[in-house]
Amino acid sequence: MAKCFSFTATRDRCLRFSFSRSGLKSTVTDVGDGTVMHCWVPKRPNPARPDLLLLHGIGANAMWQWNDFVSPLAARFNVYVPDLVFFGDSYTTRPERSEQFQAQCVVALMEAIGVKKMNVVGMSYGGFVAYSLAVQFGDRVDKLVLICAGVCLEEKDMEEGMFRVRSVDEAVSVLLPQPEKVRDLMRISFHRPPKKMPTCFLQDFIDVMCTEYLQERIELITALHKDRKLSNLPKLAKHDAVFPMELAERLKRHVDGDAQLVVIKDAGHAINAEKPKEMYKILKTYLVDPPTSHEPGNQMNGRKAD
Repeated sequence: MAKCFSFTATRDRCLRFSFSRSGLKSTVTDVGDGTVMHCWVPKRPNPARPDLLLLHGIGANAMWQWNDFVSPLAARFNVYVPDLVFFGDSYTTRPERSEQFQAQCVVALMEAIGVKKMNVVGMSYGGFVAYSLAVQFGDRVDKLVLICAGVCLEEKDMEEGMFRVRSVDEAVSVLLPQPEKVRDLMRISFHRPPKKMPTCFLQDFIDVMCTEYLQERIELITALHKDRKLSNLPKLAKHDAVFPMELAERLKRHVDGDAQLVVIKDAGHAINAEKPKEMYKILKTYLVDPPTSHEPGNQMNGRKAD
């Protein structure tokens, strides 16, 4: 018997309305070589405003992860919110699965739209893509913000117990889960996970958001981890970064520049859902009101944000 109501599909329609009300429109662009990218773009770009690119993590499509931030950011930027390849309405027929390929697809999309220079914010998996974009296309990036993105991850870290999962297969089972594993994901991702999560809602979310391109998403996660070494990670010169502790500190040492580390206390990996106001405040500080060196109290390296 077919379901007569889907909470997830209804929520998705509400998010579409919210993005539209914030001044964005849905577009689909063929960037060539069998790759099609979906992106939310400004209905009427303002040439006097800087351009801002928001890159989502693994999970639902971009709307679910950026909805709380689009409206206030769109008041200050021309905001672009793509679905990465194999999320939402973006896909490719090519075999590549690396974050380098994802970054190339995003740049091809922005080139087709007509955006040359941009600020880039990447969350979780989107942070890996954002870092790669800055490495490959540094002349296109003004400011870079990485949120909860352990780009300094090494393949050995999982084996040595840095993470609560012990293998890529276990990570896949949590990130692309069945209902019982969704609860595990919530416990890992949230500092204070929701206490009640009805199975019917979880199953509905999986049916709507987690079944399409399942094999391709598994390959994305596998590619992110395979043969990863810090010594192979290119360095950045001058970019801002916001991300959590152990891998964040490793990355701060690695980039050797003006990278700044900010920690939001009492927040887990799903910081966009758990602490959206605090996260926006930090984004605004970096992107809109950057601290000046002569003002007291503006050194943000390693500081905690309330």
